[in-house]
Order: sequence, then structure tokens, then C-alpha cells
Amino acid sequence: MTDASFALRREMFGDKEREIARLGDLSANVFRYDTGVEAIRLLNPRGQAVVLPFLGQMLWSAEFDGVGLAMRSMFAQPRPVATIVETYGCLAYHSGLLRNGVPGPGDTHPPHGEAPCAPMDSAGIVCGADSRGRFLAITSKREYAMGFGAHYLSEPRITLHESDTALDIAMQVNNLSAAPMDLMYMCHVNFAYPEGARLVQAVPFTPEHVVARTAVPGHVTPNDAWRALLADVAAHPGRLERLDEPALYDPEFVFYLKGVPVQADGRVRYAMLRREGDAFAIRWNPEIMPHTVRWVLVNSDQSVAAFAMPATCEPEGYSAEKRKGHVQTLEGGESAVFETEIAYVPRDQAAAVVTEIERGKA
Repeated sequence: MTDASFALRREMFGDKEREIARLGDLSANVFRYDTGVEAIRLLNPRGQAVVLPFLGQMLWSAEFDGVGLAMRSMFAQPRPVATIVETYGCLAYHSGLLRNGVPGPGDTHPPHGEAPCAPMDSAGIVCGADSRGRFLAITSKREYAMGFGAHYLSEPRITLHESDTALDIAMQVNNLSAAPMDLMYMCHVNFAYPEGARLVQAVPFTPEHVVARTAVPGHVTPNDAWRALLADVAAHPGRLERLDEPALYDPEFVFYLKGVPVQADGRVRYAMLRREGDAFAIRWNPEIMPHTVRWVLVNSDQSVAAFAMPATCEPEGYSAEKRKGHVQTLEGGESAVFETEIAYVPRDQAAAVVTEIERGKA
């Protein structure tokens, strides 16, 4: 099937939700939140996903088989803001691209860079088919240009297939300048915190493979009790295999997963097995995004179990990552593509996914 596409204009989005595209059992509805943020609801027979095509192309929420995947937050609706912390309630956003992570000493960049809430220049819908069947994809574009600075084109894309309970999240970055540019990227996927869930990975829960972040970010105010707790979980990360201590994650904990073997398809895969027997899962190519970040936070305002986030670097801000050698360079005229698949795994498939992931565990 030949792909067909059409452009979206902001005036298409109104207060009343309406269908704008249909392909078999797939459909796309457009609407505008009370806050003024434009949104597209992608639907198939198994569920739906809400995408913000002009606000960084955030994936605001998703639900399959009646199960919501996104974090809990104080933001009932997305807000038209400049930084992610002003509307922190989405399922996934693009973190980067020139800078990434929480700014540390000497850094001047906003939290998680300029991409999360970037005002996109254009957006569209693609209707097509591939080896997985028919799909609808939301596309967006933004040309970033800074006098005496970087000049690039970002092209994020979110795809839903007709029979899937999975979403494909992609980001393509094209350096439009002849000069090289810094490149830092993380697909910041904020799954819900399901109490009692088990984290599934292909490496054991040892300090060598589950490394606690000991640098304290600026938004965390540590005390002696928290520092002692950090030392304990750093030495005994197996305590965190099951999410049965919600009070443990206030303030947050961040971990870096190391030495994860690649599966037969060339990707790494992680899952979070819920008490109900179903699971959330994520996978990507580790040659493209070699770092895995885990972030868990539970308090009265928000709860999130970002159990595996793919990245080109760790999230400790530009200066720290530069010292580590984690800041990549995109040469003039070159492009980079980052692809992440997130999924809801129903109960009848979850055991097989767990077995597949743990087959390579040492």
C-alpha cells in the first residue's frame, strides 16, 4: 500500500472532538484542550493514544484494553509552556537535543533541553501499511535556528498500527549547518507506577548492573536519612526489583542499567510485570542509544515508574555528560534517527515476554 499523507493546520483543532482520518479500524480525531493545546487522538480496536503535534510532539497519554500507561501527575491537561516541568504529566517526550538532563553546576540549559515543549512548525498524518499491517502516524517538524549557534531540523513521529497495543516513537535530527553540533537525546517514557509490579530485565539486580545515581540533582533536597537509604539501595539494588515500597521513592531514585545483552532482533527489551498479570514493555537498538536510565518517584502529586529509558547519555546535565564523553557530535549535513517501541502486553502474552527477556540473565 502506498502511504498517503496530509498536513494539519491549527485551525482544524476545535473545542469539539471530531474525526479527521480513518483507515480500516484505525481513526484519528482532533480536538483542543481547554488550555489551548492541540491534540490528536489515535484509536484502534484495542485502545488509544493522545499526541500533541505542535507541543514537542509529546505523547500525552495512552490506554490499551482499558489500562492507562501514563504517569499520575497534578496536570489534568497539557499546558502551552516553554519547559517540561511546567506541564509534567505526559507518557513520553523527546528530551534533548542540544542539551539533555537536569542542569548541573555550570549549566544554563532548561531541564531536559529545548525539545520537550518545542513549538513545532508543522504537523501531519500519514496513512499506510507495512509488515505489521495498516497504520496511522503523526508527524511533526521544527527548524531550530540560533544566530551564532546550531541549525537543525527535528522530525518526530508516533505510529499506531491497526491491531497493536504498541506505539512506535521516533525522532530524526538533521544538522542543517555545515558546522558540527552537539547531540544529546533521551526518549523520556514516564510509565505509571503500578504498586506490587516486578521489574523485568536481562541482568541481575547487582550493584554492577543496576548502578545508583549518587549525584544529587538540584530539585532534590537530601537529608541524612535519604543519604543512608541511597547508600543501602546502591549496595542492595535487589530491594527495588518489586515496586512494593512506594514510600521509598520520595524523593526520587535514579539508576543506570549496565551490561544488558542484546536480543536476537538487535534490540534490548525491558518490562514491568503488573500484579494483574499483564505488563508494560519497551525496546530499542542499544547501538543507537547505549544508555538505559531508570527513574522512580512516588509522592502526593505524582507517581511514575520510568523503568527503562533509552538515551545517548546519562541525565546529569551537559557539563557532567561532556566530562564523561557522553555528548555525541552530529557533523554538518548529517542525520541521526532514534526509534523506541513502547507496548502494553496483555496477560496471555506477558509470561512469554518475561521469559524472552530473562533468558539471557546471568
